[in-house]
Amino acid sequence: MNSPLDSAAAPVTSVAGRPSAADFEAVLKGGAYAILPQFGVIDATGDDAASFLHSQLTNDIQHLDVTGARLAGYCSAKGRLLASFLAWKTGETIRLLIAKDVQASVQKRLSMFVLRAKAKLVDDSEKLLVVGLAGNVRGALAAGFDALPDGVHVKVDDPAGTLIRLPDAAGLLRYLWVGPKEAVEARLAALDGKLTRVSPAVWDWLDIRAGEPRITQPVSEQFVPQMVNYDVLGGVNFKKGCYPGQEIVARSQYRGTIKRRTALASVAAEADAAHAGAELFHSDDPGQPCGMVVNAAAAPDGGTDLLAEIKLAALESGSVHLGGAGGPALRFLPLPYALPAEV
Repeated sequence: MNSPLDSAAAPVTSVAGRPSAADFEAVLKGGAYAILPQFGVIDATGDDAASFLHSQLTNDIQHLDVTGARLAGYCSAKGRLLASFLAWKTGETIRLLIAKDVQASVQKRLSMFVLRAKAKLVDDSEKLLVVGLAGNVRGALAAGFDALPDGVHVKVDDPAGTLIRLPDAAGLLRYLWVGPKEAVEARLAALDGKLTRVSPAVWDWLDIRAGEPRITQPVSEQFVPQMVNYDVLGGVNFKKGCYPGQEIVARSQYRGTIKRRTALASVAAEADAAHAGAELFHSDDPGQPCGMVVNAAAAPDGGTDLLAEIKLAALESGSVHLGGAGGPALRFLPLPYALPAEV
C-alpha cells in the first residue's frame, strides 16, 4: 500500500483533473477520505497571538474557545477579502487553515503588522497533514477517536490532531482532520480498509455544495465578506472591534447596500472554462459582467458546479452565462442555507 503522503508532496491550490466516477460513488454511497494539498496552515503562537489576530480578522478570535472552530476573513483597507480561514485553538496555538496559493502573501502581510505584539506566525504546512472525510465515516472514525464532534464547527483534540465537524454537503456528513503528519499517516493506514481514498478534487466539490466559499488567488481582493455570504455563515462578528476594512464591511451591512450575493449553480462546461475568477454575463446586459465565479469544481454528472458571486437583480429574470452572453448558461440550485431578504 502506498503511503498517504506519496501524492501530497507538492502543495497546490486547486486540484486539476476530473475525479473518477468511482471517486464520486465512494463518497456518495459509502465513506471516503482525501488528503488536501490545496490547503496550507498558519500557526500563531505567543501571549498576544489571539489579540493580534482579533485585531486583523473579521471574526472574534479573542474569545475562540477550545471546543470550536470559526470561519474568518482577512480584508484589505477597502474591505475586500484577501483570504478566508477556518480558525481554531490547539493547545496554546491558534491554527489557521487557508488556501495554499494565498498563504505566503497573506502570512507576510499579517507579519508586517505584528510590530511589538508577542505573536509569531509560522507556516506549519509541511509538518501537518490536512484530511477531509465525507459520507458514512462515523463508524471508522469512532474506532480511532475517543470522541467525535457532533455540532457543526465543533472540534475534538487527540494525539493524532484535531477533528472538526464541518457543514454537510450534498446530504453527506463531513469532517476535517488536521494533525502531525506521522501520527495522521499511521491512523490513516488503519482507515484504508474501511474508507476509500479519493481525489482531493472531490473535496472542492463538497465545499461548493456546502455553500462555503474559499478565497483563492484568482479572486483575492474581489469581494467584501457579504458578497460571499460570510455574514450568513458566521464568518463576520459585527460587534467586535476594528480590523482592516471594518468600516466598509459594517456600512454594507447596516445601510442595506448588499446587492450582490453568492449563489450555487451548475454549468455544462469543464473546469478549465468554469474557473475561479471567470466572469459571468446576463442575457439582458451582455456588455458588462454581472458576476464572477468564486469557486468551481468538477461535478458527478459531468459538468461543473460552482459558487457564483452575482448581482441579485440578475437572478430575477433572463439567464446568466459563463464567459460571455453566448457562453453556456448557468443553472441555479438552492443553497443549503437561507440568505436574508435584501432591501
